[in-house]
Formats: sequence, structure tokens, C-alpha cells
Amino acid sequence: MEYYFYIKALHLIFIVTWFAGLFYIPRLFVYQIEAFDKPSPDKEILGKQLKLMAKRLWNIITWPSAILATGFGIWLLVLNPYLLEQPWMHVKLSFVVLLILYHLKTHQYYKQLQSDVVRKSSNFMRLWNEGATFILFAVIFLVILKNAINWIFGVIGILVLGILLMLGFKVYKNIRSKNPDA
Repeated sequence: MEYYFYIKALHLIFIVTWFAGLFYIPRLFVYQIEAFDKPSPDKEILGKQLKLMAKRLWNIITWPSAILATGFGIWLLVLNPYLLEQPWMHVKLSFVVLLILYHLKTHQYYKQLQSDVVRKSSNFMRLWNEGATFILFAVIFLVILKNAINWIFGVIGILVLGILLMLGFKVYKNIRSKNPDA
């Protein structure tokens, strides 16, 4: 079990890099969608560069990190099956499933934009960008508190965070409507 903490450290490292990718890719989607409205040649130049950036982020950082974080997480559960008896872990694993679904849906958006198909607005992607934040907050509270009941307070905190983010989004949208370069 001496190597357990090495596995745990690797799990955490790849969680951080996975979330880094999930935080940044929707921001690139915002820029890609907005580039479609630019005149030529800006549209083509920006589109090509943003697609390349998204491709590298998604395929070199985000997907490998997701796979490695999941693999090391499963390895930790195999080494310490007692964790599966804990109610907080059941809730955490539910959020992990939600994170994987979020990742897969983000992959669909990635594929669409790589094919120059724009089905969502840049505002939608700004909101989508917050999905990973909510999941991260929930999981961190669960892991630190290790209590399935106290996670409810974490969820209340997430809802408050969501309200604050939405208010911030609206304020920023108003600022951008008055000054597009803001």
C-alpha cells in the first residue's frame, strides 16, 4: 500500500489537467463561434487557428487526462474497496458520471465546430463553460467533508455560486453590449 499515495497523487494531477481542459475548451468554442461572424479573411484565419488550438487541447491534454484520471481513480478503488461502502463516495461517483457525460457532450460540440457546424450561440457556450465548475465544487466538498449529508450544504453553495455566475454573466453581457471590446 506504500504506492497508494503515488497513485492518489497521479489521480489528482490528471484531475487538475482534465478540468483545465474542460474549463478552457468552451472558451475556445466561444471564440470559434464568434469568428464565424467575422468578415474574410479574419474568419478563415481565426477559424483555422482556433480549430488547431481546440484540437491540440482536446486531443493532447483533455482526453488523455480524462482517461488517466479515471484509470487512476478506479485503481484507487481497487486498492481500497472500503471506499465503495461509504455513502459520500456513492454521491461522488454520481458526480463523476455527470462529469463524464459533460465531457462527452463537450466532445460533440468539439466535433461540430471542427466541422464548421455552429449549432449553439457564444452565449450558450459561456454558460456551458460553468458546468465543469459546478461539478468540481460538488466533488471537492464531498471529498473534503467525506459526508453524504453535508454535501447538501455544498450543493446549496453551488446553487448560490450558480446564481452569482448568472448575475455576473448578465452584467458582463450588458458591458459587452455597450463596449464590444470589453
